[in-house]
Amino acid sequence: MAYIILPLIGVGMACVSCSEEDNTVDEWADWQKKNDSYWNSLYSETQQRISSGDNSWRVLTVWSKDEKYELKTTDRIIVHVLNEGKGTEQPLYTDTVRVHYVGWLIPSASYAGGYQFDKSYSDDSFDTETSIPAKGALSGFTDGFATALLNMHQGDHWRIYVPYTLGYGANVHGSIPAYSTLIFEVTLASFWHPGTRVPEWSAKPAPFFGD
Repeated sequence: MAYIILPLIGVGMACVSCSEEDNTVDEWADWQKKNDSYWNSLYSETQQRISSGDNSWRVLTVWSKDEKYELKTTDRIIVHVLNEGKGTEQPLYTDTVRVHYVGWLIPSASYAGGYQFDKSYSDDSFDTETSIPAKGALSGFTDGFATALLNMHQGDHWRIYVPYTLGYGANVHGSIPAYSTLIFEVTLASFWHPGTRVPEWSAKPAPFFGD
């Protein structure tokens, strides 16, 4: 499984043990069970939204598996399309991409909105016009994150939900505990095929791919 190569901004995990002496919180108590429950509920709700005709919600099979095989719900990611870009092509697995993103976990003991473990933005404005998107090889991302990018067009702004099986699984990764569902808001800024020079990025939109 590939791993996200974007730098993790979160430098430390929240308290991971409970002690009467220091009154800390067991931040990730029953974490696998909570993430399983969260994913199963979200998947069911998403299927209901899709069945009711809400085209802004999608379920995408991980890029590395074929639909002809028996797949689990955790072989898929969930996507909520927040805005559609003007791009007409999609990146390839061998491409280099630039993306704006924020990543966080499901709600936990101390983080009602979910612990934010990473972001590409330099401040909290989350403005794609003034921020420089992160650059990376698409093949270097986790399977779940890569699956989303392979289905996006330039300028698309999505919220994606990645089950831990398509993220870091049973492994701790930086400030991300094991068995963590990963949630991202992602904008695909641009992408380049192998052998194409990737230009430096200034804090303004780049030309659309192919222009």
